[in-house]
Amino acid sequence: MRRIYCRDEVCIGCRLCEIHCQVEHSASKDILKTFKKETPPPPMVRVEERGATSFALQCRQCPEPYCAYSCITGAIWQDVDTGEVLHDKEKCIGCWTCVLACPKGAVRPDLRGPRVAVRCDLCPGREIPACVESCPNDALYEVDEEF
Repeated sequence: MRRIYCRDEVCIGCRLCEIHCQVEHSASKDILKTFKKETPPPPMVRVEERGATSFALQCRQCPEPYCAYSCITGAIWQDVDTGEVLHDKEKCIGCWTCVLACPKGAVRPDLRGPRVAVRCDLCPGREIPACVESCPNDALYEVDEEF
């Protein structure tokens, strides 16, 4: 199971992970077009800061995914083979019980258009998630753990 972790001791709160996440999930996948000509999607990673400490927060791919257990439509589920927590935005009705159920605060409501939940999807189709690849201090790193 793929997971992303953050080394808070080297995170500088630059928010490049948020920006590159938005670009990766935009229609154009171009940084200028994403922010100048499109409505950028919400980042699926969020930088939290308290004083001098900052860290990136995204879906932790929990072994016991309360977000999936609480989803009344089955839009969030855990793959039985890989353990990866997946999300089908087409099935999401925006009840946001997953937002309330996530103990890490990694699932958020998307308030832009249709009411759907937003959570890290590990950038499907990419070998390395955009947030990990763009982190200038290697504060974010990906680990493939056994399920």
